[in-house]
Amino acid sequence: MGIELAWTHGVYVLFVLGIILMMVLRRDTSLISIIGIAFLGLTATGSVIASVGGIFGSFIYAITELLPTILVICIIVAMSHVLTDTGVNETMIRPMTHLIRNATLAYWVIGIVMMVISWFFWPSPAVALIGAVMLPVAIRAGLPAIGVAVSMNLFGHGIALSGDYVIQGAPSLTAKAAGIPVNDVIAASIPLVIVMGVVTTVVAFWYLRKDMKNGMIAPASHNPVTSSVFSSAKVPLAPGIKRTLAALVPILFVLDVVAMFVFDLRGGEATALVGGTALLILIAATMLAHKQKGLEQVTTHLIQGFQFGFKVFGPVIPIAAFFYMGDSGFNTVLGEVLPQGSHGIVNDLGVALAHTIPLSKEVAALTLTAVGVITGLDGSGFSGITLAGSLAQLFATALGSGVATLTALGQIAAIWVGGGTLVPWALIPAAAICGVDPFELARRNLYPVVIGLLVTTIFAMFLL
Repeated sequence: MGIELAWTHGVYVLFVLGIILMMVLRRDTSLISIIGIAFLGLTATGSVIASVGGIFGSFIYAITELLPTILVICIIVAMSHVLTDTGVNETMIRPMTHLIRNATLAYWVIGIVMMVISWFFWPSPAVALIGAVMLPVAIRAGLPAIGVAVSMNLFGHGIALSGDYVIQGAPSLTAKAAGIPVNDVIAASIPLVIVMGVVTTVVAFWYLRKDMKNGMIAPASHNPVTSSVFSSAKVPLAPGIKRTLAALVPILFVLDVVAMFVFDLRGGEATALVGGTALLILIAATMLAHKQKGLEQVTTHLIQGFQFGFKVFGPVIPIAAFFYMGDSGFNTVLGEVLPQGSHGIVNDLGVALAHTIPLSKEVAALTLTAVGVITGLDGSGFSGITLAGSLAQLFATALGSGVATLTALGQIAAIWVGGGTLVPWALIPAAAICGVDPFELARRNLYPVVIGLLVTTIFAMFLL
């Protein structure tokens, strides 16, 4: 059955296209996002007051959703300032520079480590763990910060999260919606995840190397965050204490990993553990370095971290607010004003697309990819995968086979787009830890991910 699209849905599509155009033109998207929120409120409620109030309400909703990520980024950055100022960072990374000797090794080693940790704890805590330790090593090896962000992002929020073989949150949702065992979805997703992962990471690395050779990527020393890696210690610290802290920091993060295994911590709980550990390291290092002035310096470093965090998130909140309005944020901000039977704007658009295209194996694969991409635009990645499972079941019934492959394909497309490789606010953890512009990271991921999705979709057609 089809869903008749309301004016609100048309307005949403129009502004999505406008935002994408602004990104392609490398223009700021804040103004068009705010105007889009206002028009969504106006078409949905017919009230100017509700429309204007909806702008502020959508900002509150977006900030609430992003707050855990904002906090952990702020604390990690504050901790990095302390470690750099005291020279602990330099001492900590020196042994690792012997393992990662060039930019190529840095890209692939960081990516593989990120993928493995993300399988067990999901990418957000993995970004904090790896970024705090491996970023300075990669920069010393010659890999720019944007390269580190691309590697962590594609391997973590892309490969690991789209397969989700250990925690099995994603395949469980899609399998339930498709009415098939979760093991079927996992088995069907393995070849698709491999193809998507190999194509995307290789293409991204090729673009990265080409731009590095052409001088289109600024050296790491020009990055306002990572340039501190090359500076000498500003605060004197006894050599013994410095070496102790240099050993203690990675040990504490390894203990975090152990605790995640032992106490079965996932997602937000794992992120909170990493954030709390970073805060304790910040306090200990500051007090040891500044002694009597330590109390004041702890506050100073926290302020530095929060200033950085909100400076990074400031441009992202308006666009996040707009895209959240395409999903659960709409009813939260404006109330139950969508047409009866609606499941949210992005899900409605996905259903409408599926019901307006003639069916064949090729069309089914293309449609599941398109539905995954559309529903991934809300920046969650997970909100649309149940729809992908339901449509896969519908298409497979008509085709007579391929339900597991179609389900896995829709899951992969939704998570690669919305889980954190293309939607700017979803990839903020990697961008913020590396001190790069999240919009620039999204643009750099665009061609590799699009090429990967096309190749994976074509490959899936042969499996149906």
